[in-house]
Amino acid sequence: MPPASPSIWIIIPTYNERENVGPITDAVLATVPDAHVLVVDDGSPDGTGELADEMAAGNPAISVLHRKAKQGLGRAYVAAFEDLLAREADIVVQMDADFSHPVRFLPALLEPLRNGTADLVLGSRYVKGGHIPRWNIIRRLVSRGGSLFASIVLLMPYRDLTGGFKAWHAPVLRQIDLQKLHAGGYAFQIETTFRARLAGARVVEVPITFEERRLGTSKMSMNIFMEAFLLVMALRMATLFRRRRRTLAAD
Repeated sequence: MPPASPSIWIIIPTYNERENVGPITDAVLATVPDAHVLVVDDGSPDGTGELADEMAAGNPAISVLHRKAKQGLGRAYVAAFEDLLAREADIVVQMDADFSHPVRFLPALLEPLRNGTADLVLGSRYVKGGHIPRWNIIRRLVSRGGSLFASIVLLMPYRDLTGGFKAWHAPVLRQIDLQKLHAGGYAFQIETTFRARLAGARVVEVPITFEERRLGTSKMSMNIFMEAFLLVMALRMATLFRRRRRTLAAD
C-alpha cells in the first residue's frame, strides 16, 4: 500500500509542444497540488525544452528530463520511469501534453492508488462513463477494434488497452524489465499493461473523456497501429512458447 503522503510524479512527454507545456503543467499542479511534474523533452526544435527549463527554475515542483532526439514515446517513458524510480517516487502518472487527457480526471486516476485498492489504473474511454465526443466513426472503429483485438489475443479483461492516461504504483514498475519494453506508441501502452498483469498487478479502469488536442498537430500514424498489431502477436507467441517450455520441463 502507498504511504499516507505518497510522492506523486506526473510525466508529461513533449516534442514540439511549446504552446501546451506551460498551460498543461499549470493545470496539473492546480488539480493535484501535492504532485510534481516531470517534463520529458525529446530535443524539440520549437524550444519546448528551453521553456520547460524556465518553468522549472521558477517552480521546485517541476523538473525537466532532456533527451537529445526524438526516439519514440515508449523510450521517453522508459527514461522517465527510470529517473523517477531513482527519485523514490511512489506513484507515477502518464499523460499527454496536449490536453487530450483532461486534468480533471487526475483525482479519479489517483484515488485507487492512494487508497491501496489498485497497482495500475487505466483511464478508459470504453468503460461505462467514458467518452470520445469528437471522433468520427473510422477513428472509433480503429481504436476500439485495436483494444478489443489486444484484449482477446492477450487474454486481458480490460476495455481500453491503447490509451496513454495511466497511473502506476511504483513497485509494479520495478518488477518490469523496462529496457526490454517496446518503443512504440499504442504498442507500448499495451505491453506495459500486459507485463504489469503478468507481474500480478491489480489493474482497474476508471472512465475518462478523451478530448481532441487544443493546439499543434497529432503525431498518430498508421505505422503505430501496425506496430501494435505485430507486438500483440509477438507477445502472444512468446507466452505460448513459455507455456510449452514449462510443460516440457514438467514431463
